[in-house]
Amino acid sequence: MGERLLTLVRHGQTAANAQNLLQGHVNHPLDDIGRAQVSLLGAAVQKIAPVGRVISSPLLRAQQTAQAIAEGLTQSIEVETDPRWIELNYGDFDGQPVSSVSAQQWATWRTDEHFRPPNGETLAELSVRVQEAIDDLLNDTVHSHIVVVSHVSPIKAAVAWALGVGVEVSWRTALDRASMTTVRLDAKHPALKTFNVTV
Repeated sequence: MGERLLTLVRHGQTAANAQNLLQGHVNHPLDDIGRAQVSLLGAAVQKIAPVGRVISSPLLRAQQTAQAIAEGLTQSIEVETDPRWIELNYGDFDGQPVSSVSAQQWATWRTDEHFRPPNGETLAELSVRVQEAIDDLLNDTVHSHIVVVSHVSPIKAAVAWALGVGVEVSWRTALDRASMTTVRLDAKHPALKTFNVTV
């Protein structure tokens, strides 16, 4: 097998993120714009390399994106679900306007990976579960191109892994809706190949 690839896809737009609400475990569907965005992704990921697996977060917006990708492939692939790719749990912030988080909370959040939103999850905890999911993909020696449909924070944690840096790099990166990020899936020599590509 040649180079192995992992393409990380952020789900399409929902009404909540269009309104700049924090969207963690709240389970919104794609809106009309989101459905249009993801309709193009199957052909796009297939151009990177033939797809062997499609894995999704359990949340509806990711599942709908993954199904659109699977339907756009030339070969039939069943979407798998892995809860480790779910979005960060924002706890009490979930579904709230970004402006509802105080300036002091934002400042702490941006500098401390162990900052916990009230009743939520830390970036350090998210990084651990994403690393476990990646380890499982590294052990898959059958498929050379795996597509994972997820959310901003888990994708950024995977990018941090590829770059060999801490998860705090998340705050210095930006991911668009329905974007594709591809990394070389290699335990010893991972590498970021493309980042935040949209179609």
